[in-house]
Amino acid sequence: MSDLIWSKLQALLDDGLNAVNSASDESVLTALQKKYLGKKGEIQAYMQHMKELSPAERPKLGALVNEARDRLEAKFAEAEVKLQNAKLMADLKLRREDLTLPGRMPVRGAEHILQKTQREIEDIFLSMGFEIAKGPQSEWDYFNFEALNFPADHPARDMQDTLMLENGSLLRTHTSPVQVRTMLNYEPPIRIIAPGTVYRRDDDVTHSPMFHQIEGLHIEKGLNLTHLRGILQLFAQSLFGKDTKIRLRPSFFPFTEPSVEVDIACIFCGQKGCRLCKGCGWIEILGAGMIDPNVLKAGHIDPEIWSGWAFGVGIERVAMLLHGITDIRLFFESDMRFLSQFTK
Repeated sequence: MSDLIWSKLQALLDDGLNAVNSASDESVLTALQKKYLGKKGEIQAYMQHMKELSPAERPKLGALVNEARDRLEAKFAEAEVKLQNAKLMADLKLRREDLTLPGRMPVRGAEHILQKTQREIEDIFLSMGFEIAKGPQSEWDYFNFEALNFPADHPARDMQDTLMLENGSLLRTHTSPVQVRTMLNYEPPIRIIAPGTVYRRDDDVTHSPMFHQIEGLHIEKGLNLTHLRGILQLFAQSLFGKDTKIRLRPSFFPFTEPSVEVDIACIFCGQKGCRLCKGCGWIEILGAGMIDPNVLKAGHIDPEIWSGWAFGVGIERVAMLLHGITDIRLFFESDMRFLSQFTK
């Protein structure tokens, strides 16, 4: 290969490397990159010398041109990083950060008020010897309705209008299916609570299409409504104060007989009558009753030998009463002004 051609290529490479080293900013670097490495740049133009060489020497020139291009590209990349770092350091100097100031503490997370309320309720029943049982949120009609004494044409199903899934299952409307699954899998005596998320087609200031329940189930020989009242009295006193009174009112639920609504003495007015208790001095808190024999049979438990009771309480309902909250939708809006009140 002609010594003249090689010396010209070496001079071009040296000029390019020196120019890159001297680049003062990114705009100059971009212009140099176009000058030396562009499609019509000087490195590419140098290939015109091919016609001056013999066929045997042309591959050698191509290899040398590629080597020169690679060295320039590496130099450009190095220079770009250097200029960016210099710009960053200049920006930091302009900010004039005071390194003696205390650091910014990261925001700490906390339990959601509903989770905290659920744990409070769980702790009360765990202290009374209950165990926690859980089940699927996507449930089958049999466990959600039929096994709980809701036949297909039962009008009480309208009270729990639900959300169906494409596979034929549904989003459970209560955690009572956990009671049936527990009876089918364990021999009595049974004493459980079943916390979890449930779904219904409700949506207003006191109802949500998604909410949370804790249900209780106790099956043993010789249980009656007096035992249920004693447990619920202790529950109410543990949650709302030792002087809290309860009352049981007759009601109807397909899966219990007899059934009762349970009220607590108004914790806001001391039974004098206020807006929250609607002037009567009592606030409804949960539903309960003795387990219907048909439900025991569905759980493969002989109602002639065993008896039991069950209850269901809404966690949102309890949280609203404990903290004076009037709109259930506040729990789910992720408003930190609301949620931060309960982080302590």
